[in-house]
Amino acid sequence: MSEPLHVLYEDNHLLVVEKPANMPVQADASGDGDLLNRCKAYIKEAYHKPGEVFLGLVHRLDRPVGGVMVFARTSKAAARLSAQFGSRQAKKRYAAIVSGVPRAKDTLTDWLVKDERTNTASVVPEGTQGAKFASLEYRTLARADGKALLDVSLHTGRPHQIRVQLSSRSLPIEGDMRYNPLAKPGTQIRLWAYALSIVHPTLNEPLTFYSIPPWKEFPAAVGLLPARAVCSGVYLDDGMLVVDKEPGVEVEDELYGELSGLFDPLYPVHRLDANTEGLVVFARTEAMRDALEDAFYRHETKKIYRAILCGTPKDGRYVHYAKKDADAATVRLCRADAPDALRMELALTVLESRNGLSLCEIELFTGRTHQIRVQTAAIGHPVLGDDKYGDRDRNRQFRVRRQMLLHKRLSVFGKTFQSEKELSLDEIKGIKQ
Repeated sequence: MSEPLHVLYEDNHLLVVEKPANMPVQADASGDGDLLNRCKAYIKEAYHKPGEVFLGLVHRLDRPVGGVMVFARTSKAAARLSAQFGSRQAKKRYAAIVSGVPRAKDTLTDWLVKDERTNTASVVPEGTQGAKFASLEYRTLARADGKALLDVSLHTGRPHQIRVQLSSRSLPIEGDMRYNPLAKPGTQIRLWAYALSIVHPTLNEPLTFYSIPPWKEFPAAVGLLPARAVCSGVYLDDGMLVVDKEPGVEVEDELYGELSGLFDPLYPVHRLDANTEGLVVFARTEAMRDALEDAFYRHETKKIYRAILCGTPKDGRYVHYAKKDADAATVRLCRADAPDALRMELALTVLESRNGLSLCEIELFTGRTHQIRVQTAAIGHPVLGDDKYGDRDRNRQFRVRRQMLLHKRLSVFGKTFQSEKELSLDEIKGIKQ
């Protein structure tokens, strides 16, 4: 007996469901049960519809691929949704597990041709007869044992696009019997449409629906896919959650609010500036909260950051003293013997310098508010993109609008966690090669 239909949302105009893997979207030569007719049967039974049920098919997923699909329950909804998919207003995001070594993030552009006889697509030179332009971007969310979990967004919608574009870069999708020569018969492809964003066809409201892949690999990153707008998952157990925060996200407001809807209870135990990206730790029990807070307070953690700084600083260990000005929401340097002075200490190593900028690794020995930003500014080499303590003229010169500061690695309780994000001088558009 087949599993019951997994309905994610329904109203008078929409039916949003989770497509099972290996089920065709509509009837084909195999004669296997298809999703469209299964959904029609659901509507007919649930709403006691006499006669033939209308259900508009407005987009597709490859048969092996599971995930979110939307159907239109009225002709008006079908026309408007089809227009959204045709204009790329509707957005689909995919999770994929690949073999190989992907970049932290990349954009892939190719020309693809589909062979109708074999139902396969291939990358061909531009100008090839029948070739169509294809573009996607991905970000690496997690890595382990020669495999990686990718978050993929499509810019175009070509047949088998994700599968063939990744395979052509030596990043074949696990279990892809068509484009991965090492895939073993009977294995399930690790490609899943985990998110779909549309505008409601009559209410004109933005809607996003999620479906978590039923995979055992990368449990933290897969489990946190519904929170991808604010973070990706790094580590998860019964006591602790480690996430890789996106820039511009407040820890105690937006990040905590998003995650507390997935995990309850949840306790933030350390801070990261909103404009700083990278690792943030949460406790899932009161006992773990107390233990983590004590470890951070006693500096029994190791925190490594990456930053792009203006100029070329000297490698070394730096010590400053500062006070927090709560009214001005800033931190100001002061003398060591000033009342309430807080000691700040870090070690800085230059990894690469080019044309007035340096990629640096920084280890924190104390954990003060805005510490890296304050100390690097104090030595004359502020964080690029920092408008509070940095060089605004230099930020404009290099056309940088975000703070180039990343919490890259964190060690606590004998475990080491690492962000999959990278900072690179190559991504600074205003830098000369």
